[in-house]
Amino acid sequence: MRTPLLAAAGLAAAAALVLSGCTSGSSSAGGDSKPVRGGTLTYATGDAEPTCLDPHVGGNYPQALVASQYLEELVSKNRAGEIIPWLATSWKQSADGLTWTFSLKKNVSFTDGTAFDADAVVANIEHVKDPATLSSTGYLALGKVEKAEALDAHTVKIDLSSADSSLLDSLSMPWLAIESPTALKRSQAVNCESPVGTGPFEVTKWVKQQSVTMVRNAKYSSPPADAAHTSDAYLSKIVWRFIPDSASRYAALQSGQVDVIDNAQPDTLVAAAKSSQIKAIDAPRPGASDRLELNSSQAPFDDERVRQAFIIGIDVNAGIRSLFFGTAKRSYSLLSSVEKDGYSDKALFGVDTKKATALLDEAGWTKRDSSGYRTKDGKRLTVRFPVSTNQSIPAERSLFEQIQAEGKTLGFDVEISELDLSSWYGALAKHDYEIVSAPYTKVGPGVLDILYNSSSITPAPSGYFANNAQVNDPKLDALLKQAGEESDQAKRKALYVEAQKTVLSGYYVLPLYDQQNHYLYRTSVHGLRALPTVSTPTLYDTWLTK
Repeated sequence: MRTPLLAAAGLAAAAALVLSGCTSGSSSAGGDSKPVRGGTLTYATGDAEPTCLDPHVGGNYPQALVASQYLEELVSKNRAGEIIPWLATSWKQSADGLTWTFSLKKNVSFTDGTAFDADAVVANIEHVKDPATLSSTGYLALGKVEKAEALDAHTVKIDLSSADSSLLDSLSMPWLAIESPTALKRSQAVNCESPVGTGPFEVTKWVKQQSVTMVRNAKYSSPPADAAHTSDAYLSKIVWRFIPDSASRYAALQSGQVDVIDNAQPDTLVAAAKSSQIKAIDAPRPGASDRLELNSSQAPFDDERVRQAFIIGIDVNAGIRSLFFGTAKRSYSLLSSVEKDGYSDKALFGVDTKKATALLDEAGWTKRDSSGYRTKDGKRLTVRFPVSTNQSIPAERSLFEQIQAEGKTLGFDVEISELDLSSWYGALAKHDYEIVSAPYTKVGPGVLDILYNSSSITPAPSGYFANNAQVNDPKLDALLKQAGEESDQAKRKALYVEAQKTVLSGYYVLPLYDQQNHYLYRTSVHGLRALPTVSTPTLYDTWLTK
């Protein structure tokens, strides 16, 4: 047994406070009064500032957060997890699963006046798949899409290379949102500054390192099927500020300088639960859980015994309990708790330092150097762990430091390097890592195919490869392929469960918890909710008490 490195006093009380102040991520908040039109809502994000406001380019979560206000997808999801209409009104799949046909909403326009039609959908799919766009998330999600074709003005056909049971999940994500084909013809630099959608707001100004300003689309007519109203948005304007420091962000919320914040930290959630002026939304992201992935393509984690020793030799439970104040629940699954096809196996992750020690000895790491680290053939048991400061919250980075300390006791030299997002991507591209925490959000269990299929070792056009654990197992590839083509829900789940067992039992991954999505907002904000797709906030139904 490991000794907790931090005290956990008061955790139960803190957790109770936090939970009592939270609402579900997909439930609207404060919508029991008559909505008021007008006003400016100021939103402060703690995520990284996007380098491009077009989520087709690259494809990370900060882009999804802001793009959910001005871009829209073909389909969405309701609170039950069912696919519902958005820009597409209906769809059907061919008997062989290789063709999908979508009927589109009529009388919808982009904010530059371009008509939304089948040609626009074709242009968007081609844009994402064009290597010059440098897409990663959207590009990988469309891996089986061969081409799109306009059958008439409001009907589009998508042909696949093989059946894709995740296609609708993919099309519900902001990284595949539909943009004006007229705007896409501009240079990428210009489109990054001011992408054009059909959404309830449009981008009017981006002051780098400060804010993005969006104004109401007065002609808006295309809300998703689960929206609370159907006309244009209530708010006149949104000011989307970038405030990376969590304490400053919360102070701005307390003082009323901003109305909503994201990336609320565990200590802040506890404090906010005591406030009568602030409410919370807990909206775990779908797709993969937050996890540590061990690079199995190079030493020392190319040896399964060493991977297993690391995973069973380090106790992360105590750190999660103490550092997250009850706001994060330990995961033993590759998938988020919101994914119905997730498989959890706690038994694989029981801490057993005696067995871990024996495994390392068996693998030949028998000696210790003067600093106490294990060595083999004169080489230290070093594992490099680059951490993205833009994607990892302070509590998590403290957890990584605890893992580093426990690793040393076991004989591992865990070298943590905190990097900005660009440098972090660079370290991964050069394979300068043995451990990585790489959040990946995708709707549905199809994320497993992106993260653990050997084909994902090959980088996307952006240079990013998703299979960071470098799992290269033909049997697993076959399982994932079969699951991806299976339309029967029960059979598909059984295949995905088998795939998850394969990855977990190979000790490639140490699951930690759901990707944390906590929003705090002032009680003057009404109708705020997180979309049930990738848990980004939507301000379409939101209004302010004046």
